[in-house]
Amino acid sequence: MNPAMRQAKIIELAHQQGEVLVDALAALFEVTPQTIRKDLNALCERGALRRSHGGAMHPSRIENVEYEARRQIATAEKHAIGQAAAALIPDNASLFINIGTTTEAVSQALVNHRGLMVITNNINVANHLRAVPAIEVVIAGGVVRPSDGGIVGEAAVDFIRQFKVDFAVIGVSAIDQDGALLDFDYREVKVAQAIIANARHVILVSDATKFTRTAPVRIGHIEQTHSFITDHCPLASIRQLCVDAGIRLVETGLA
Repeated sequence: MNPAMRQAKIIELAHQQGEVLVDALAALFEVTPQTIRKDLNALCERGALRRSHGGAMHPSRIENVEYEARRQIATAEKHAIGQAAAALIPDNASLFINIGTTTEAVSQALVNHRGLMVITNNINVANHLRAVPAIEVVIAGGVVRPSDGGIVGEAAVDFIRQFKVDFAVIGVSAIDQDGALLDFDYREVKVAQAIIANARHVILVSDATKFTRTAPVRIGHIEQTHSFITDHCPLASIRQLCVDAGIRLVETGLA
């Protein structure tokens, strides 16, 4: 088997298994570990794989691991934020819920509500709420991101624009000290912007770690929201923006 054929098979195995190991591949192809390392280096340079300890991983597996890791960050804080956000939403309301681990915590806190219509581009939210008979779930169409089950793209934007709802629950990847709301994927940002534009009351949910992060794509500004729920807001500039814009600031971590 020539190197090109071997490398194509390695990519196929990585896609099927998530991860491939040097020693196992050397035994499978009856070549030296050094040859396999050269193959993996070439594949990683092309972006087809990413190196891991003892081998390489398919990129989608990396993304899934990263998403699961994010779900484990500030879990208690996200639970409290979810409960506080759900308390702002009455029965018989319509709402958007976008992509994010904190917005998923909100959906988990809504299971005892009645008469809700929940429109979402988050497969995890839809899957959680679909089992609640008193909640109608409407899911956007579009491209599904394998990393987190988010639905993005122009089709999702067009779908969202068909509605005008009572509430929107949005999460972000980062909050800048000037109040800018930021994210990484411009396709997700376009959906979030459509959600904000088509809701009467926008609820921003974010744990305090988002104040220490940055991201390259601007969703909008905190002044476009009506309620901001966090475990703690450490930035005086954000507090002042909330006061000036009449935003309800709820800090669940304070006694």
